[in-house]
Amino acid sequence: MATLILLRHARSTANGSGTLAGRSPGVGLDDSGRAQAAGLAERLGALPVAEFVVSPLQRCAETVSEVAASRGLTPVVEPRLTEVDYGDWTGRAVKELTEESLWKVVQQHPSAAVFPGGEGLAQVQARAVAAVREHDARITEQHGPNALWVACSHGDVIKSIVADAVGTHLDAFQRIVVDPCSVSVVRYTEVRPFVVKVNDTGSDVSGLLPPAEESAKDGESGGAESDAVVGGSTGA
Repeated sequence: MATLILLRHARSTANGSGTLAGRSPGVGLDDSGRAQAAGLAERLGALPVAEFVVSPLQRCAETVSEVAASRGLTPVVEPRLTEVDYGDWTGRAVKELTEESLWKVVQQHPSAAVFPGGEGLAQVQARAVAAVREHDARITEQHGPNALWVACSHGDVIKSIVADAVGTHLDAFQRIVVDPCSVSVVRYTEVRPFVVKVNDTGSDVSGLLPPAEESAKDGESGGAESDAVVGGSTGA
């Protein structure tokens, strides 16, 4: 299967204001975020990215616009990768929200958390995982098993996808850190995903392209790509 690079949008004006932006319109990148976005071309190096799939929100579009244009690609907008609908919490100061009784649920039992007037975190994970798996299968079919693609989304959305890929319950997803403009990398196979990177904020990721391998022999299910290396990886 293809390799998925999960990219959190670069630092936004809301990230530095202490408010929960959610799906509020007009939230773009701040100066630091624009610098982070400008550095993506160098970070991705010569990786042959097949597609950029993005949340419909402005901060994600701004994050990938330059790097996608430099590769002659038009980002595909995927509504299921949009930010959490925080409902009545949208636009409120985080320091106020920590006093809400629901805050403890969000932190300790997120699978049960439903934002007033919004959606539940379990719903977020379901829609996001379905979206990336569908796009991954489509891109694999169109571009081959060694294709790479980028999905640009939001912190909690990416954390929920990584939690699913690593096989941990959503109640543990708050243990995963996803900083602005970080990349986390997942490779899906027939029988399991492999989490290759989490919260990488600066290193060269050009080594992600897997080497061409022979197809699985007839009658074999899953093939070598679905098998973990016994004793651990020997490196690139």
